[in-house]
Amino acid sequence: MKNSSFLKTVKISLLSTLIISGISWNKKNDIKDANGIPLLTINAFTFSDLNQNGKLDKYEDTRLPISDRIQDLISKMTDDEKASMLIGIGMPGFDMVSAKFTTEGFQGKVPGAAGGTYELKRLGIPTVVVSDGPAGLRINPKRNNDSKTYYATAFPVGTSLASTWNTELINNVGKAIGNEVKEYGVDVLLGPGMNIHRNPLCGRNFEYYSEDPLLTGKISAAIINGIQSNGVGTSAKHFAANNQERNRMGINAHISERAMREIYLRGFEITVKEAQPWTIMSSYNSINGTFTSQRKDLLTTILRNEWGFKGMVMTDWFGGYRSFSVPFLKEAPTSDVTAQLSAGNDLIMPGMPSQKQAILDNMKSGKLSAAVVNTDLTRILELVMRSPSMSNYKYSDKPNLKANAEVTRQAAAEGTILLKNDKNTLPFTSKSTPLAIFGITSYDFISGGTGSGDVNEAYSISLIDGLTNSGFSIDKDLEGLYKPYVVDQKAKEMERREKNGGLLATPKRLLELELNKAIIDNKSNSSELALITIGRNAGEGDDRKVEDDFNLAADEVTLINNVSEAFHAKGKKVVVVLNIGGVIETASWRDKVDAILLPWQPGQEGGNSVADVFSGKTNPSGKLTMTFPVKYEDAAASKFWIGTPAENPTSVTYEEGIYVGYRYFNTFGVKPAYEFGYGLSYTNFDVSGLKLSSNSFSKSMTANVTVKNTGKIAGKEVVELYLSAPSKNTDKPSSELKAFVKTKLLQPGESQTVTLTLNPKDLASFVASKNAWIAEAGDYKVGIGTSSLNIKQKVNFTLAKELVVENTNPSFAADVKFKDLKH
Repeated sequence: MKNSSFLKTVKISLLSTLIISGISWNKKNDIKDANGIPLLTINAFTFSDLNQNGKLDKYEDTRLPISDRIQDLISKMTDDEKASMLIGIGMPGFDMVSAKFTTEGFQGKVPGAAGGTYELKRLGIPTVVVSDGPAGLRINPKRNNDSKTYYATAFPVGTSLASTWNTELINNVGKAIGNEVKEYGVDVLLGPGMNIHRNPLCGRNFEYYSEDPLLTGKISAAIINGIQSNGVGTSAKHFAANNQERNRMGINAHISERAMREIYLRGFEITVKEAQPWTIMSSYNSINGTFTSQRKDLLTTILRNEWGFKGMVMTDWFGGYRSFSVPFLKEAPTSDVTAQLSAGNDLIMPGMPSQKQAILDNMKSGKLSAAVVNTDLTRILELVMRSPSMSNYKYSDKPNLKANAEVTRQAAAEGTILLKNDKNTLPFTSKSTPLAIFGITSYDFISGGTGSGDVNEAYSISLIDGLTNSGFSIDKDLEGLYKPYVVDQKAKEMERREKNGGLLATPKRLLELELNKAIIDNKSNSSELALITIGRNAGEGDDRKVEDDFNLAADEVTLINNVSEAFHAKGKKVVVVLNIGGVIETASWRDKVDAILLPWQPGQEGGNSVADVFSGKTNPSGKLTMTFPVKYEDAAASKFWIGTPAENPTSVTYEEGIYVGYRYFNTFGVKPAYEFGYGLSYTNFDVSGLKLSSNSFSKSMTANVTVKNTGKIAGKEVVELYLSAPSKNTDKPSSELKAFVKTKLLQPGESQTVTLTLNPKDLASFVASKNAWIAEAGDYKVGIGTSSLNIKQKVNFTLAKELVVENTNPSFAADVKFKDLKH
């Protein structure tokens, strides 16, 4: 230990020496020489860290390379400090010793944050604060003995953001989220969620982007680059194949290496290469018999060696335990922390006392090598060194919430999809009569899902609020019936959730208010248009069901039938708004209504955003990022969902292989209700003039195409490039999305020529027997369209000879025998 009285003398002497020497200590606490050149930053150390000679230790000298400073720092750490640094500091509201949720648990530097890294005061190392989540920062809005509020913006859910197909817009969303992360004192946001929509029933699909890995990777990279431009980090999750919630900690997913690399890893690969997230979060599940947090082939060989990831890997909270059952956490963990740390999972979150002890024991016995400990600590400390906490950033607790609300309103409007619009029912501009608004969710709009994807926002604009703000009048009789009913039903639901797990309770659908036909018929006389909202919510810890969830419930069917019959009898229109987080069945009822708007769960400004589209202020340009099947059983993965035994599955086999979503529907000729990439507009576009840069492929290729607005309203269009590859040697889908671009806002008659690029890997499929991505020789077909089935133009090119694009290392050895689906 350093002598405190000596240090006080050194502190005074150092300041005096600086002044005498003409070296200034400026207001930012930087020490500079007479020429203003920074020598070191006071924030990086404390005077108590000066050694006995009154000099800085090597790790404190900011003039030195970070790598040298970190190695010096590690050399000064005790084994106990090293073990502490390898695990998190706990979870707010959870007692790590008794394994019980409690209001007395520690709150940390930012109340409501999910945890952080170990603070090593002796060596001047602060806690790095991490916080949920994918749709905006999740922290406590109110704090003990504090009259101020700390609300964050609830942005549209991931599926809504991806439905914009607009990477520039999503980058701006990321910048807004990053502003709140930094100004509320958080260092790393635990998001985005990037798992694939393998099945429509996954409870967290709302957090994720798409069934397609390319779209997932591009949207994720855009939002990460936006967030991290603020000087804060992200944690892309859940790596990998966490595609169901039921028994997510105990499920063993049997997946072929080809399906892993082409479908479940490809989005992460794109994100790593284009955005370099500060951290990656390993998932709960096992893949082929081994926890992802213990798979060296996943976390080191592929992630770091093949892709070049430079950041840190952390577990999901309690990752490696077989169950999230609280009593079970009292038992010894079933994960092997040594295996996790040795595999390349650097940080164990949120950190259990038993895990720290296991680390110490294994360090002492030699089972956990010094080399592994050094490597993991290096990555953790690299994160610490680049964090706002390390530079002692003076966060304001005052992010720009007003500006960020405008960003979320714009993003939600652009992510809204027009599924149906018979006889130009929309946009609706007449304000001569009140709108007849039906559906409990119209009055209690769902801004986002539950669990770690939730946000504590200051307000949420309901649909009736948004329509009112846009100048529409709302039928007061219906409003008077619905509002008290909503208040009563919502209170009962929140009480039920509190008794059944709180944040992780499975949300239940609120039953529709029963309205007799006389009331509805009366409203068809007094209102020019009826609007019905169908709502769905889901969240972390459980999956959705087919009945009364994917399929409409009887009370919802009755409502649609009665309203449609009454209004159509008077020659009036019916519009349905789908305020949902995941795919639902539409084929059985869509012909009963005139227009369908799909805004998903659009964040706190959702009602305003939908009103913007409904009224025509914004022309809808959203496109589906997944397939809507005619019936649930049409989805390929439904045949293998949800594993066995169904009530608490421990084993699930991905026998559909690469045939996920549109790859299955289009290749096997299964007609969808709405195809991948689908979405209507209030105007029309012509897509023409497709021209490739060459008739044969060499190194790269571009496709130019011109989009013209041929309608009467300004709008945006998404151009989607699908590639059909030769399949003589390897079974392949009929076509796959390989590039996309969204146009600018085109005025009527205006054109824009866009360029889409194909690189060698876009031509290749993964061939496990050769451990390589290989592009087969032969003819390739480029299809340019506005959905996966609406292809406007086609053109061919050739690849003269087989091209080995990339060699890989053998990974994901099978633990059971099964065969992937083939065409």
